[in-house]
Parts: sequence; C-alpha cells; structure tokens
Amino acid sequence: MTSHQTTQTMKPATAAKKLGVYLEATPAEFQKAEVSRAELNELQANPPAWLRELRANGPHPRPVVAAKLGVSIAGLARGGVTEPLTTEQIEALKKDSPEWLEKERATQAEVRKEAERIKNKKNTENTENTENTDND
Repeated sequence: MTSHQTTQTMKPATAAKKLGVYLEATPAEFQKAEVSRAELNELQANPPAWLRELRANGPHPRPVVAAKLGVSIAGLARGGVTEPLTTEQIEALKKDSPEWLEKERATQAEVRKEAERIKNKKNTENTENTENTDND
C-alpha cells in the first residue's frame, strides 16, 4: 500500500488570518483561490507589494486593530469599533485617546498583570513540587 502525499490547502479566509490581513482588502484572485502551505510560506517569506501595503496601511482585521491599540477584541466592540481600520485611523484613535480606549487599555493591563501573577504562582508551585520530589 502506497500513501500519496496530498498538498495541504486552506481557504482564503484562513490564509488571510495567518497573514494578518483583512480578506476583503486582498486581491480578487487571492480571495477566490485555495492557498497551499507552500504558497503561504512564500507569501510570508517574500510578501508581494499588495501584502506589504495591507500590512503597513490596512485596512486591518480586528485582531490586528486590537493589538495595535493595546486592547482586546471584545474591548473594541465595547468601544463601538466593529469595522476594520486603517493605520491612519488607528493612529488618530491613539492620538485622540477617547475615554473608552483608556478604560479598555487599563482593563487589558489588569488582565495581563493577573495572567502573569497566575503564571508565576504556577511556576513557584511547580518548583516547590519538584524540590519536594527531589527530597523524597
């Protein structure tokens, strides 16, 4: 029995997500065709002009907008941001610093701080458990 290696492909939406770009802003040929793993790797290694332009100026998908603003995706929604934003729009939001953005950034900072505290606590517990096991 011989096994045949099939080319792994993904939908354009998945490829766009992995590339960190907004699918609807990509060229039509990208939106219509399945993308192989090799093609995705090539796009990441040698991005064409359209991909470089999208990454630099947008419009950016919500996860990228949230990361650039330092908030969660849910925080974007609470702030009323439901559409993709360009880099220029993101910079304007940062400059204007509306109340919702400040609040969401503070919330995100608290979430990160709590996650770090939990991680440190687990690491401490694991170290103590390892030391106790070594002493047995």
